[in-house]
Amino acid sequence: MTQFTSNLAPERKTWTVIELTTRIRDLLAGEFADIRVEGEISNLRQAQSKHIYFTLKDAKAQIRCVCFYNHARLLKFRPEDGLHVTVRGSIGVYEARGEYQIYAQQIEPVGLGALQLAFEQLKKKLAAEGLFDEERKKPLPVLPRRIGIVTSPSGAALLDFLRILRRRFPSAHVVIYPARVQGDDAKKEIVEALKYLNRKQLVDVIVLTRGGGSLEDLWAFNEEIVARAIAASTIPIISAVGHETDFTIADFAADVRASTPSNAAEIVVRARQEFLAQISAFQQNLVQHVRYRLLEWRSRLQELFAHPGFRRLEDLLHQGQQRLDEIGGRMAEFLQRRLQVARQRFTVAHTRIASFDLRGRVPPLRLRLEQRESDLRARMERLLDARRQRVERLMLQLDERSPLRVLERGYAIVTDVGGAAVRDAAQVGIGDEIDVRFHRGSLAAEVRRKT
Repeated sequence: MTQFTSNLAPERKTWTVIELTTRIRDLLAGEFADIRVEGEISNLRQAQSKHIYFTLKDAKAQIRCVCFYNHARLLKFRPEDGLHVTVRGSIGVYEARGEYQIYAQQIEPVGLGALQLAFEQLKKKLAAEGLFDEERKKPLPVLPRRIGIVTSPSGAALLDFLRILRRRFPSAHVVIYPARVQGDDAKKEIVEALKYLNRKQLVDVIVLTRGGGSLEDLWAFNEEIVARAIAASTIPIISAVGHETDFTIADFAADVRASTPSNAAEIVVRARQEFLAQISAFQQNLVQHVRYRLLEWRSRLQELFAHPGFRRLEDLLHQGQQRLDEIGGRMAEFLQRRLQVARQRFTVAHTRIASFDLRGRVPPLRLRLEQRESDLRARMERLLDARRQRVERLMLQLDERSPLRVLERGYAIVTDVGGAAVRDAAQVGIGDEIDVRFHRGSLAAEVRRKT
């Protein structure tokens, strides 16, 4: 029996690594395009690109996960190791290592909402930095002159605040900085409002307020940049966000928390009322203290008056007064005697002056005065004549030596444009203008030739 060898066996395909990996990727991507996987986060790390890499595990298995930045930036909380979460995404293969992994698009904590978890994480982080410490809280001003309010101008919180403030403190000066208190842009406007009021120093206290709402509605007051802006404020801040049961990160970072916007107005005004009450208490304490001291001093004086030493002192005082009276009497007698002697001397001098006749001595004195006046007048006239004659001689000599006399004899005086006398032909050049002064009149000439 003849045997035949068959060559008709099917030929098997040989895959390259990339072909097989790509095939597996396509199968997984088609089968697991949108899945939800629950597990515990471990080995979490964030790359410089801000992509998040972690492992999702349970008691028996684990799978790698990656959450790219365009999805990670939308997370309300911060993923961390040990956190039990539900990951929503798709399965893919990272060809470079031949590993399948989950491309996470959403991450939700199990048993606790993402916003609540983010709240607890940020609260823990800022508390560890000391942002909520009582030591850094600033006291409210006792008598605020200007009150700043950061809120929505159309919200009910502003109306409630102003209603209470107007009733309790009508003269209060209020500065309203409008800002959105809900939505994605609310945190930026709140931060800008706080920075502006601090930069301009327009108010003494700031009230950050809005009405109640869900955790999502109040989330702008749970943002980290808002908390840090509150902590950096040099002006005291009252946080009055939501209802009494609502707590935000802003409440912990602020210097004072008010349960409601109305309560914030009561807190601001209460500081003034407490100040007035404190002044009244100080006044009563001062009055009582003064009364006590007066009674104490009166009792002490009465004891001193009753002491024998005080009576001896009183006797010494009386003796001193009596001695002073005696000295005063002797002094009066002495002054009286001196006054009498002076009066006698004045009488004698007055008598001598009265007996002295000045009218007999006036004519001789007048005659001597007239003779002296006549002699003085004669001497002055002789002196003036001598001076007059000397001046006339000098004027005659001056006239004889005057250059004008020379001009009368036919001479002339030449000056250049500047008025300087020309004594040498070298002082001027051809074409220069010169002035020629004669005895009568003058000429303006131009130099044509020099010899």
